[in-house]
Amino acid sequence: MGKIIVAIDGFSSTGKSTLAKQLAKELHYVYVDTGAMYRAVTLFAMQNQYIDNKQFNKEKLIFDLKNIKLHFVFNEEKGFGEMFLNDENVEDEIRTLEVSQNVSQVSTISEVRKKLVEQQQKMGTKRGVVMDGRDIGTVVFPDAEVKLFMTASADKRAKRRYKELLDRGDKNVSYKRVLKNVESRDYIDSTREDSPLKKAEDAVEIDNSDMGMQEQFERVLSYISTVLEK
Repeated sequence: MGKIIVAIDGFSSTGKSTLAKQLAKELHYVYVDTGAMYRAVTLFAMQNQYIDNKQFNKEKLIFDLKNIKLHFVFNEEKGFGEMFLNDENVEDEIRTLEVSQNVSQVSTISEVRKKLVEQQQKMGTKRGVVMDGRDIGTVVFPDAEVKLFMTASADKRAKRRYKELLDRGDKNVSYKRVLKNVESRDYIDSTREDSPLKKAEDAVEIDNSDMGMQEQFERVLSYISTVLEK
């Protein structure tokens, strides 16, 4: 049985990464969190004062892209690869609301997308990969055997993200602020000129507004099994 590529796209906070990790573990595939890559570039921009809530110096970030080195290091205890930026583990730093508020702007830059898409395509040359993001089924792997597009209501997604931040110990966050961030990212991701978030024509749409993670996992795994059998 040959290995395939599973491409998972969708809106922010729809549980793409959770599902992707579950599938990769079950299938014994490599999991690649492309969102972590964009978040790491965003963190780099923030660390160098190229972006904050008042300004964004795109030219300086583009010029400095050559100095950004990204790679994943598998954490056996956690069961997935953690994001390293210039040889520093930034897995926790890239998950903050501050990074979330800036990542969509960074993701609109064509030079950033080109650099990361090239890396992502190299990761999938041997197939046997589960990759999640915004343009995996449309740009990175348009020939992926399985394409999923995940969605849910903005309210449900904001509640999930709010709980996640609280569980991580971020006590300074408010639900209203998280909802605003979710809606803002939806707009920027869907309307950017370069590789906007959209459902691939042959993708299976999954609305998990009222679906539990286990039910979702079982449904998707069943679908993948039928594809593998073919």
